[in-house]
Amino acid sequence: MALKLFNRTAGETKAEMSFVDHLEVLRGHLFRSVIAIVVGAIVVGIYNKFVVRNILMGPTHSDFPTYRLMCRIGNAMGLGKSMCIEDFSVPMQNTAVGGQLSMFFSVVLIGGLILAFPYVFYEFWRFVKPALTEKELGKTRGVIFWVSFLFFVGVCFGYFVVSPYTIHFFATFQVDEFIENRWTIGSYLDTMTPLILGSGLAFQLPLVMFFLAKVGIVTATFLAQSRKYALVIVLIVAGVITPGPDIISQMTVALPLLLLYEISIVLCRRVEKERAAEDVKEWS
Repeated sequence: MALKLFNRTAGETKAEMSFVDHLEVLRGHLFRSVIAIVVGAIVVGIYNKFVVRNILMGPTHSDFPTYRLMCRIGNAMGLGKSMCIEDFSVPMQNTAVGGQLSMFFSVVLIGGLILAFPYVFYEFWRFVKPALTEKELGKTRGVIFWVSFLFFVGVCFGYFVVSPYTIHFFATFQVDEFIENRWTIGSYLDTMTPLILGSGLAFQLPLVMFFLAKVGIVTATFLAQSRKYALVIVLIVAGVITPGPDIISQMTVALPLLLLYEISIVLCRRVEKERAAEDVKEWS
């Protein structure tokens, strides 16, 4: 079966490409993406001790920047040490023969993926770009920057906000005081990975909603009507993972997520206004 690949930015048909040809092009993009991830993994591997000791294990110590910042905020607000996390550390152990080796490869690969993300998305964009019209390309100008920017902001949010509160919650939660929390390094990494990468992907919400609105799947009205449910869900999540009953910690987690939701509504409304203006133009 033959497929036509249109260079719609120029308004011309490039060349007729078979399904196998499309797979060949995709393979090239995937290969270059893998090379970029490997390069990033090598960089992380070179500095593996610093990455593991200072970055990966950071949230398990009371001198982590987030804990110190919240303590200073509490003192400044006259709350004393109620928001301080002191004398906090999580003992780690390895119980598998190849556990540390497995952890090492996981850390360098995940780190390589994070470092190479802009280039990986660039390769993905190069693959889908020829199928877009000149008008569509004009509306997606700067997409590589914004996707990468939101991803890194999300990763930082997951690492500096979600992760420390989650780690502290699970480290201090006890059914019985005689049961000691002593984690394996593999279990800790399995917990940290989705928190960080998941936050990076969650911060793509405005762009995802923007494109869903483009194809008519999501409307600003629907998102606005669902705002109260989104608010409840976000507050429940924030209340679960933040330590203690203080509202400051909960809002630190909840507000950025609610802001993303509101930005999504604004973008959807913008899409609907542009579509309405185009419809008026066509009928006039």
